[in-house]
Amino acid sequence: MAEKSLNKVQLIGRLGKDADLRYTPNGKAVASFSLATNERFKPGDSDEWQDKTEWHNIVVWGKTAESLAEYLTKGQRIYVDGRLQTRSWEDQSGNKRYTTEIVAWDVILLGGRGDSSSSSYRPPHPAETYTPPAPTHTGTVSDNHDVEPVEEPRDDIPF
Repeated sequence: MAEKSLNKVQLIGRLGKDADLRYTPNGKAVASFSLATNERFKPGDSDEWQDKTEWHNIVVWGKTAESLAEYLTKGQRIYVDGRLQTRSWEDQSGNKRYTTEIVAWDVILLGGRGDSSSSSYRPPHPAETYTPPAPTHTGTVSDNHDVEPVEEPRDDIPF
C-alpha cells in the first residue's frame, strides 16, 4: 500500500510583475507571475528589525488563467493555494536546468496596489460551482438506536 503524502502551498503576498498569459501549442491557457512574501524578524540579540523577501514563481492553468490575467497586476495583493512542482530541461548549452514553481488551483484577489480592501473580483472556487447529484437511494432509512447521544458542552470547564 502506498503512503499518503501532502503537497500543498498557501501564500499571501504581492505580485512582483503583471501576469504573463500564454497559450500552449494545443491551445491551453497558462498564466505565470512572481509573488513576494515578506518576513520581519529580529536576528539574535539585536533590537533592530530586519525584513526578508522571498520570491515565488506561480503558474495558473486553463480558464482560471484566462479570467485572472487582466486582474493580476504588479503590486496586487493576492492569496494563492496550490502545490509545488519542479521541472527540468536542457538549456541551449546542453546543461540540465531546474525550476521550482507553485501550480495554483485557487487565486483570490485581496486588494489593490497598497490597498487593504478586498477586490470586487474573485474567481469561483470549484466547491462553489459544484452541484451534488440527486440522491439515488430508493430504500427506506431506519432509525439507528446504537448511536450515543452527543453531550452538551459544559460551562464549568476552566479553559
